[in-house]
Amino acid sequence: MTVPASAYFQRVGAHRFVPTVHASGAWDTAEQHFSPLGGLIVHEIQRTRTHEQRPPLVMSRISFDILGRIAFDEFEITVRTIRPGRTIELVEATVAIAGRDVVSARAWMLSSQDSDSVAGGEPDRLPAPESLPSWPLTSIWPGGYIASVDTRPVGVPQPGRTTAWVHSSVGLVAAESADPLATFIALVDTANGIAVRQEPTKWMFPNLDLTIHLYRQPEGTWTGLDTTVTFGQAGQGLTSTVLHDTHGPVGVAQQILTVRPQQ
Repeated sequence: MTVPASAYFQRVGAHRFVPTVHASGAWDTAEQHFSPLGGLIVHEIQRTRTHEQRPPLVMSRISFDILGRIAFDEFEITVRTIRPGRTIELVEATVAIAGRDVVSARAWMLSSQDSDSVAGGEPDRLPAPESLPSWPLTSIWPGGYIASVDTRPVGVPQPGRTTAWVHSSVGLVAAESADPLATFIALVDTANGIAVRQEPTKWMFPNLDLTIHLYRQPEGTWTGLDTTVTFGQAGQGLTSTVLHDTHGPVGVAQQILTVRPQQ
């Protein structure tokens, strides 16, 4: 079911959604791109915790496992707290399509403390995105999601090494406002597509997971991706990214890749 809208998803039930044309994938336009779905999972975790009146904790790590093909179809997100606590919680979310789990996620929620007096160690901040020209990522990848993002590289993109800002004016869920964390994470999976080592028409290198660690909660509407892609010699690869908002670095992301020639 396809719903044209100014958002990536439309809610059709308490925990059910349909993707819009903006959510179509890059490897296969008949599938969903994982990036906005990752943001939606965060949105649903936050919404569920608010509804259940859970303690006001912040997300410091979220790990997504992509269990199979994410069909361009209606899906359901289930959220549950598996380790409750006042200062630390572990939350699990599952995405199911036609009764089959396609994504599993776990997020650690931590309490906020004042550690400003000992803060430090982060990398340098990136140049502001407003000062940089746009780069048409559609020259490399197809799909509605890629067409929806404004990509602005810092310097000249290189095979396996690119730093870029990404932004989308498309909402996450139709008629719903989303927290900056959800909209930030909705763009992180783009990292595997900005620093391609080989042409996607000749080699496949989809990621099987995405793990994000945050030492500061992101702000604003831009996601900065300082990305390195490594291919091993036996069919595995790794996309590693330092994450930024316009105030500076906020954390890191890792994606494991399966590397194989196109048939």
